[in-house]
Amino acid sequence: MSVPTPQSPYGVDPQGRPYSDKSKIVAGILQIFLGSFGAGRFYVGSTGVAIAQLLTCGGLGVWALIDGILFLTSNDRTDKHGNVLRG
Repeated sequence: MSVPTPQSPYGVDPQGRPYSDKSKIVAGILQIFLGSFGAGRFYVGSTGVAIAQLLTCGGLGVWALIDGILFLTSNDRTDKHGNVLRG
């Protein structure tokens, strides 16, 4: 992780993209356990997707589980501002 700056207080990833104040671990755990309510998506600011998950009970749990696993394993997930989630 690089040195924090006012533009990226949590540092930047190897591609130079700023890190979010949100954690991908927290988002993944929320999504796995409370994905039927869209909790992981609400946490990262994806309100539209969160409401869709809420209305479909997280795709009957399948969508929520897959989404939670992707949050935990992917390095390209971003928050509502386009900042990469911290590991």
